[in-house]
Amino acid sequence: MWLSIPAESDFSIYNLPFGIFKPAGQATARAGIAIGDHIVDLAKAAETGMFGKRRFFKKILEQPTLNDFIALGKPITSRIRRKVQEWLELPTKPEGADQLLCDRRTATMLLPVRVPNYTDFYSSIEHATNVGKMFRPDNPLLPNWRWLPVGYHGRASSIVVSGTPVKRPSGQILPPGGAPDTPLFSATRQLDFELEVALVIGKENPLGQPIPMEKTEEYIFGLVLFNDWSARDIQRWEYVPLGPFLGKNFASSISPWIVPLEALKPFRVKGPKQTPAPLDYLQGKGPQNIDIALEVSIKPANSKSETVVSRSNTKYLYWSMAQQLAHHTVNGCNVQVGDLLASGTISGPTPDGAGSLLELSWGGKNPLALKDNITRTFLEDGDTVTIRGKAANGVAHVGFGEVTGKIV
Repeated sequence: MWLSIPAESDFSIYNLPFGIFKPAGQATARAGIAIGDHIVDLAKAAETGMFGKRRFFKKILEQPTLNDFIALGKPITSRIRRKVQEWLELPTKPEGADQLLCDRRTATMLLPVRVPNYTDFYSSIEHATNVGKMFRPDNPLLPNWRWLPVGYHGRASSIVVSGTPVKRPSGQILPPGGAPDTPLFSATRQLDFELEVALVIGKENPLGQPIPMEKTEEYIFGLVLFNDWSARDIQRWEYVPLGPFLGKNFASSISPWIVPLEALKPFRVKGPKQTPAPLDYLQGKGPQNIDIALEVSIKPANSKSETVVSRSNTKYLYWSMAQQLAHHTVNGCNVQVGDLLASGTISGPTPDGAGSLLELSWGGKNPLALKDNITRTFLEDGDTVTIRGKAANGVAHVGFGEVTGKIV
């Protein structure tokens, strides 16, 4: 190919994720594809006739979100991605190529989709077991957990793009050792991250029509990294009997680049053995999970270095994305283009693979050692949390970039 790509770049020719960006010094948002340290400006590419129907595609690709583009359907969005791939793989630099490229490192990234609805699942058996041991030592997994992907409907309006500061939330908490009738209003003292990925819905189903397992891939456009920030003390006091509320809905951060599902096909793997066997509507054929290596780092405000505190992988998820979507719609619930379905915290089988500080510090009992002689049980003001993810198989590598947020 004619364009030089750094060897370890997340954005290889095998990837080509979609996002919404503003070039440096410009106010107009448009759609782009990341490649190495560059962005292919899809609106300008449409003007050249690369995709046919110049005016139609230019209008779609100049929108401030990808919703209308995604709604065109995979046959069209995949064709546009292939056209860009073919253009990049030409042996010599095409005439006018520089006009279609933007420096990714100086561009401003925006929220890639307008999110109509957001659902958070609880699909990691390691995470569910760890949390259960803290609060229900004799019965860590509730009876329904191995039968269905547990989830709750979250708040779409507070989903923000990577780099957006996260304000420490306040709410009711019960101080340690406090009686049940002595809650107080306070800023959270137990702010946490949650290591997740989320799928982006790319196709709508009519109300009342479930999406079967064998059709789920038609409805999944791609994946993003996801940090579902959590205030554990607020959550602990409020979650009985209806589940998460103020402890979760203040902010969730996503990475700006949506990695298309087709880019992740080479990294499909079998998931954990499910016992008991799922009900028929949750049974699928072939590998259902994806091998994406994940890591979380924390950089305190008073430190020059970040410390990797967790290494996990999406392959550990007990409930797959396909099962999450099939279960979500089995009652006839309709999904919309741009909806996000998050995996829930992804914890691995070893202690250093825990996907939250709640687990890493075991509820605050075991301080976590960071660089520069700093420790943490939960997040403090000024801390920056960064999640990264990459899939690789020795031939191709596909990265997600990062999702980051600073506590203020």
